[in-house]
Amino acid sequence: MLAIKKARKLIEANPGEPAAQIITALVLALESETSISVAQLYKLDDKRFKLALEILDEWRLDRHYASKLRLIDSSTFVQEFNAANTPPQPPAKA
Repeated sequence: MLAIKKARKLIEANPGEPAAQIITALVLALESETSISVAQLYKLDDKRFKLALEILDEWRLDRHYASKLRLIDSSTFVQEFNAANTPPQPPAKA
């Protein structure tokens, strides 16, 4: 099971639990590109701390894939633009 899915289940099942609140703060900090105190993460028990590390790892991987998708989209756009704006080429001489 993906860490992000585990985190969602934890947060939805126990939203008032301190661990759920810390994981929530981590997710929101990652999404908004703001900071979270390391001291908050240290308050987590071992299982939840490992979950936080897994979330960080998956978040980095997803960001990499999102960047790759944007690169592919941009490349496709440029290729289509260039194909549409390229003047017709004279037929090759035999």
